[in-house]
This record gives sequence, C-alpha cells and structure tokens, in this order.
Amino acid sequence: MKNNLAFVFPGQGSQKIGMLKALGEAHAVVLDTFAEASSVLNYDVWKLVQDGTQDEINLTERTQPLLLTSSVAIWRLWESMQGPLPAQVAGHSLGEWSALVCAGVVDFSDAVSIVRARGAYMQDAVPAGVGAMAAIIGLDDEIISTACAEAQTLGVVAAVNYNAPGQVVIAGEVKAVDQAISLCKAMGAKRALSLPVSAPFHTSLMKPAAERLTALVESTVFSAPVIPVIHNVNGQVQANTKIIKSLMIEQIYSPVRWVDCVIALRDRGAEYLVECGPGRVLNGLSKRIDRELRSFATDDINSLENALSSLK
Repeated sequence: MKNNLAFVFPGQGSQKIGMLKALGEAHAVVLDTFAEASSVLNYDVWKLVQDGTQDEINLTERTQPLLLTSSVAIWRLWESMQGPLPAQVAGHSLGEWSALVCAGVVDFSDAVSIVRARGAYMQDAVPAGVGAMAAIIGLDDEIISTACAEAQTLGVVAAVNYNAPGQVVIAGEVKAVDQAISLCKAMGAKRALSLPVSAPFHTSLMKPAAERLTALVESTVFSAPVIPVIHNVNGQVQANTKIIKSLMIEQIYSPVRWVDCVIALRDRGAEYLVECGPGRVLNGLSKRIDRELRSFATDDINSLENALSSLK
C-alpha cells in the first residue's frame, strides 16, 4: 500500500461506446470481469459497450452497472500487474459503489445488482421531462445557493454536485432549474448550460428511489473496508458497516461534495490520484481543486502503463 496514493472512481457521464476496447483485447481479466457482470444482468455487457449505441449506454439503468464493471475491471487489472495499492479511495456518485467494491466492502456481483436497481429506481422516481440538471461555471457556491433558493418558488432546485471551485451542478424540476440558470447568469456566471440528463439526481426528488433501494442494500452483506473510503455525503471516512449502508442510501438524494472528498484525500496524505475507470473527468476536476495533486488516467494501455511506471 502506497501512503501517498489514492484511487478515485468516476460516475455517470464517463461512458462511451468502445471504452476499454484495447485493454479488453490485451488482458483476459477485463473480459472476465465483464462476463461476471453479464451473468448477473442477463445481457452481454461487453457487447453493449463495444457494439451498442450511445443512447443505449446512456440509459441510467445500464450506465450504472457498466461503469461499475469498467472500474472494477481496471482495478483487477492493476492488481494483476502488481500496481501499488492506494491508502484511500473515493468515488463520484455512482463511482462510490466502485470504491466500496475495490475497498472490500461489497462483493462485485452484489454491487452489480444494487446499481442496476439504483439506476432504474432513480430514473423511475421522476417522469421523463419533469426533471433537469445544469452546470454553473464561474460562480461562488453561496451565490448559486442563493439563486436556487429564489427559484424554488417554481419548484424543487438545488446545488447537487460540488465538483470543483467555480464548477457546480444544479438539479430539480425543469421550470425551477431554468429560472435558477437565468438568475445565475444575471449574478455573473461565466456559463450556465443545461445537461443532457433526464432525471434530477441527488435532489430530494430522488427520495422515492432511496426508499425503494433501502431493502436491497440492507439485505446485502457489507464488510469493514480494507482501504478507507471517503464518502460523498460528508467527505469523511466511515468504518461502521451500518453507517456505510445509510450513507449509500442518503447519497442518492444528497449533494455530491466532491471538492470536500478530494481535499480530504489530500489532507490524509494523497499526492497522487489514479482515476480508475473510463474517461478523464476526475483528473480535470482534481487539477482545479488542487494543482499540486498529480493525476493519472487508466482507460487505455498507454495511460495505464504510464501510471504503473510512474508509481511503482
């Protein structure tokens, strides 16, 4: 275990057709991980990721298990290549489930079942067309909160992803989100743009999804983490499995405090962050949170080899 190394796991938005193709062709452990997920889901996850359409993999019920599978596949490949293990981990939204699997808290196949249900319940919680999300760029958190509070006369809207300084995602009901966008622009936002997402994740509108998922989470065996996990809800480590379960339910309707998570990783000794999964979204956010943190990607052969050679 490398004391100054942390792993971070991406959430929705990092998926794309053809991801991990070269890694899967070169390493059996990647395809074996996808096969394990396919046996739980009763469809070919690898075929979906390689030969499906972007619309198909953007369906939340499918996006969540395929991203979990991708992250766990890379984690297993990293272990098989004798890469150094991190002293702590964190995941962004759905990625927190990937972190729990890799920290030894939840069995992979159990997690696949949970996140499939999580995605379905989150999508079902709000009818299509009712909810919206938007990214607000270049405005202080407090001003965004003020704008959301003013827009709540038109419905639910709140800050839901504190991704980096000056980069916050808001979500809620369409009219309220549109009003909050207008207010943020008037208050000086550099950009305020709607996101192509059909459900208002991490708002109070997701409480029905959390309630539906509770029984499945409570009936699943959780073990004490072998690697500390920083949680989205509060940016803190938790070792008690009952509390971890409650945090994972609360996470569905609570803001993702990603800035707090990365700062916690840094304050606990992290100097290097490995983004374990597809894409480079978290690499970009980490640089905006603290430029001193050195980040690595792992989603293709060259990036993985660079990370391994730099960190061994």
